Amino acid sequence: MAIIITDECINCGACEPECPNNAIYDAGAAWKFSEGTSLKGIIDFGDGHTIDADAAQKPVSDEVYYIVPDKCTECVGFHDEPQCAAVCPVDCCIDDVDVRESKEDLLEKKKWMHLEE
Repeated sequence: MAIIITDECINCGACEPECPNNAIYDAGAAWKFSEGTSLKGIIDFGDGHTIDADAAQKPVSDEVYYIVPDKCTECVGFHDEPQCAAVCPVDCCIDDVDVRESKEDLLEKKKWMHLEE
């Protein structure tokens, strides 16, 4: 699964630098797959959908910090717990019940985003 930031967020920004995948963005900020990952060029999702890793994507939220589910691995493979939740002063970084992934899937996503060169 991924982590979401609820509307209780106070926009303190403590979570953003803690994310090893650069999956957390300020309210209203565009995001890219290439930011904080090894992804470059055209990304093939394996389902016929492709996207340029450097293409700016629409913000998930324009009111509070947000987490891009396609980049979130819950810190699996990096840390023992999601770092955004660990540093959040108002406990607004919680499990996203709409995005469920197994630990194995999260490890595969990490490998996919952070290709060892």
